[in-house]
Amino acid sequence: MTFGSKFWRLAIGAFTFINVAGLAYAVAEEEEMHAMLHLFLLLLALAAYVGWRVARRAQPATPPQGQLPEARIEYLQQSVDAMALELERIGEAQRFNDKLRAERGETPPPKKDQ
Repeated sequence: MTFGSKFWRLAIGAFTFINVAGLAYAVAEEEEMHAMLHLFLLLLALAAYVGWRVARRAQPATPPQGQLPEARIEYLQQSVDAMALELERIGEAQRFNDKLRAERGETPPPKKDQ
């Protein structure tokens, strides 16, 4: 547990204690508006906590850096294999066209400078 999380746990505990004690005191002294204020603050804090928990659950879990799930690795491997196969087919087609041109006695098209 880090210092930041310890601090926030302590702050939340103090906030809750102060509002519960204030609510009890206000009820004992029959101060209705004072009691409602402490009750409102407690309910507001509870709503914020519930909203925070729901938002944390809605976030997608990301794998640690450098580690991909097995399915993604397999998908990437298949993609690389498919691209390599297509590249080999393109090269083979170019070699075939060059062979046909040589047999016909045609001159090859000029090569473009890179």
